[in-house]
Amino acid sequence: MSPFRQPLLLLSRSGTAKTLLTKLPLAGDIVARFVPGETLEEAVAAARELADAGIHTTIDHLGEDTTDAAQANRIVAEYVALLEALAAEGLASWAEVSVKLTAIGLDLPGGRAVALENARRICRAAHNAGTTVTLDMEDHTTTDDILAALRDLQQDFPETGVAVQAYLHRTETDCRSLARGSSRVRLCKGAYDEPEEVAHAAPVDVDRAFVRCLKTLLDGEGYPMIATHDPRLVEIASALVSRYGRAAGTYEFQMLYGCRPEEQQRLAATGERVRVYLPYGSDWYGYLVRRLAERPRNLSFFLTALVSKK
Repeated sequence: MSPFRQPLLLLSRSGTAKTLLTKLPLAGDIVARFVPGETLEEAVAAARELADAGIHTTIDHLGEDTTDAAQANRIVAEYVALLEALAAEGLASWAEVSVKLTAIGLDLPGGRAVALENARRICRAAHNAGTTVTLDMEDHTTTDDILAALRDLQQDFPETGVAVQAYLHRTETDCRSLARGSSRVRLCKGAYDEPEEVAHAAPVDVDRAFVRCLKTLLDGEGYPMIATHDPRLVEIASALVSRYGRAAGTYEFQMLYGCRPEEQQRLAATGERVRVYLPYGSDWYGYLVRRLAERPRNLSFFLTALVSKK
C-alpha cells in the first residue's frame, strides 16, 4: 500500500483542501480538463459537443462509497433526471450512463438488495429514454456483487453492460464467462491500488493480461468496449479486431474525457465508434484525489494527459 494513500484519502474529504486546490492554476486546469462541470446541464452540454464531433459518451455522476440512504436516493434521482434530459435533447443514441453500485447503496445495511433495486430504477429510466447503463467496476472486494447485480439486471434489461479490470487475476475467467453471452463489456487496465495476491503489479503483466482478455471478448458473442489510452494497446486492439473479423459497430473504443482528444477524433474519423467516459458533479474533488489515493501513479497519468493532445 502506498504511504500516500491515507493522507490523500483524508484530503479527499477536506473542504478546506478543496478550496485551496481550486485556487491553484495547474489544479484548475486539471479539473477543467477531466471534469466538464458540476451540473447536469453542463454534462449534457459536453455530451452534445462530443456528439456533434461524432463521439459517443458514457456519463458518470460523481460519487461513491455512499453511507447514507438519502444520499443514495439523491444520486438515483440525479441519474433519472439526466436520462430524461438526454432523451429530451435527442442524445439517447449518443450517450449512456455509468453507475457505481457503492454510490447507490452497496455499502448500506442490506446493501446488495438496496443497490440492485436502485440500479433497476436507473436501468428502467435508461430503457425508457432509449439508451443503456454500464456498471462500473470498483475495488476487488466488490467484483462478485457487481457481476451478480449484472446477471439480475440483464433478466429485464439485457442491454446492461459492465466494466472489468484486466489487472485482476480473476478477470480472464470473468471474460470467458461474459463472452459466452451478449454482454456489453468495458475492458480497462484497472485503477485501484490492489494487493499483489489479487492483481498483477508489473505494467508489462497488466498489458499482457489486457490483450489476453481482449482476445477472449473479441472471439465471443458480446460487445467489447476497449478502454485504453495506451497507443500500443490501441494499435494491438485494431489489429485484433481485424484478425477476429469484427465488423464496425460490434465493438468500440473508450477513453476518458480530456485524455488524448486528438486520438479520439482520429479514431472516429476512420469510422471507429469512440465513447468518452464523462464524469460530472460536485464530488469532482473527491473523484480526482481518490484516483490518486487508489494508485499514486495516476498522478503521472493525469499530468501527462494534461499536456498531451494526441
